[in-house]
Amino acid sequence: QVQLVESGGGLVQEGGSLRLSCVASTRTFSRLTMGWFRQAPGKERNLVAAISWIGGSTNYADSVKGRFTIDRDNAKNTLYLQMNNLKPEDSGVYYCAAGWVSQLVRMNDAAYWGQGTQVTVSS
Repeated sequence: QVQLVESGGGLVQEGGSLRLSCVASTRTFSRLTMGWFRQAPGKERNLVAAISWIGGSTNYADSVKGRFTIDRDNAKNTLYLQMNNLKPEDSGVYYCAAGWVSQLVRMNDAAYWGQGTQVTVSS
């Protein structure tokens, strides 16, 4: 079983930045594809960004390209999401996810989930 614990959420003004972290309790972190999903109230949970265990290839939602950067530190079992130039529509609960897949695209690709961290962007 893999446990994921997120941190770094909070309240920020439009145009500000936040950095989310997710620590995984597993010895096989380097073999997991990792990602961040976002869920706004009343909305579906959708992929924001993901990073593959194969070569570290990344994929992003169109709405965050150029503003968000996903990265991982396999030595620290930690996943990061650097969020810059935040907008009110970026608000929601951000979930760390992990899967034994080559790419994370949708919820069904993930085998493990964190509890989520709230991000609120005020205008």
